[in-house]
Amino acid sequence: MRSILIFLAVLGGLTPFTHGQTPELHLQHTGDSTYIRAIYDEALARGEAHANLRQLTKDVGHRLSGSQSAFDAMQWGQGVLERYGADSVWVMPVMVPSWTRGTVAQATAIINGEEHPLRVTALGGSVSTPNDQPLRARLVHVKSLEQLSQLPPDEVEGRLVLFNRPMDPVLINTGAAYGGAVDQRGRGAIAAAKAGAIGALVRSMTHALDTLPHTGAMYYEEGIDSVPSAAISTVDASWLANQLKGNPDLEVVLEMNCRAFPDVEQGNVIGEWRGSELPNEIITLGGHLDSWDIGEGAHDDGAGIVHTLEVLRILKALGYTPRRTIRFVLFINEENGNRGGKTYAARAQEDHTTTNLRYLAALESDAGGFVPRGFRIDAGDEATALIQSWNSLFDPYNIHQFRRGGAGVDIGPLKVLEPRPAMMGLSPDGQRYFDFHHSSQDVFENVHKRELELGAATFAAAVYMLDQHLPTPGTFD
Repeated sequence: MRSILIFLAVLGGLTPFTHGQTPELHLQHTGDSTYIRAIYDEALARGEAHANLRQLTKDVGHRLSGSQSAFDAMQWGQGVLERYGADSVWVMPVMVPSWTRGTVAQATAIINGEEHPLRVTALGGSVSTPNDQPLRARLVHVKSLEQLSQLPPDEVEGRLVLFNRPMDPVLINTGAAYGGAVDQRGRGAIAAAKAGAIGALVRSMTHALDTLPHTGAMYYEEGIDSVPSAAISTVDASWLANQLKGNPDLEVVLEMNCRAFPDVEQGNVIGEWRGSELPNEIITLGGHLDSWDIGEGAHDDGAGIVHTLEVLRILKALGYTPRRTIRFVLFINEENGNRGGKTYAARAQEDHTTTNLRYLAALESDAGGFVPRGFRIDAGDEATALIQSWNSLFDPYNIHQFRRGGAGVDIGPLKVLEPRPAMMGLSPDGQRYFDFHHSSQDVFENVHKRELELGAATFAAAVYMLDQHLPTPGTFD
């Protein structure tokens, strides 16, 4: 009865087809718009995404790969998928790194004998300071890896390098600004060691001028010394750079006691809903279950996890029968290795060669729980044009962006499949995302309930449209 009432209420609000639409397209879109309206109604009136996010962040907490809390999150995700009625639920084993930042991450600037505390935290994967003891060194300030490589050795050897390139403030796309600055975090320790430095401080990846250090993955290179690397808050990075102008001999004391341990077997948690017409065609959707450990991983990527779970709940609540098989994947280890995404793609490649399974499409939510604006699309020209033709169906919900590129890290490895799946990434408003990203402020309280629910509804509507209308793999060139 509830579904009938929803249908009649929505049908009454439909408008005639617009100029340029064929009657056939209008009839198709009429049915789709009715169902999409029902999806949004279910998400906004009876949604469970916010309650699920509270459980994941408050009961489980952070979910760093290899940690006990990541195991707890896997068990939690399995339980929700089973409760929501997935036909089968299993764990795809993945070997993941195990690392802890330890109990100490502190730094102090020494200027004319005076101590000035700095806000820092270890970057993910960093080694500790030698013998877990403080190291003390003069500072060299650079804006890029290239600038560091061009300095004379005597200006770098034995020093700490301060990488201080801000995210570009003029780029409207904050993800692009992040991408333009993050190389100093990922490869800063390698560049510092090559130049003879004994450690690195890296300006946090955020537009915000705040006192929060933002962590994130960094890497080492075989044959190059592994030196400690820490994130420093944007306020402290700017202050240090200014102080260096008048005090070129200032020193910084850095102490960290991080540790790396042998890899641990965890896994992608997968729930499958069997298709009724084309069960061998797979639609994959998901987010990443792991998170950094200095917050709760609410936006990154608790939001994507509960979006994924909510798609199953919403479509079940509406009595939907999927045409294709839908896989709900809670990926592990996106943050520091992407081994979950790579393992899933490797298994998919095996399916392509040994079974008749075909991977039709893949969707990802990993850009936070903010108000949705549209989708990022990685697909061929014809598939992209088809997805973009759905713009009018999403317009009533202020979903306007159907842009190419950057669908997601976890589903990215699926690009190797032939034919390549059509891939979509949910694209929320990103202007505040990096205020919270990888910081202690990425907590449940900083996720807005209605915005989270709108994201879940938008994600579910995209799954519905792909299931209903995307042609069988190989139809497009």
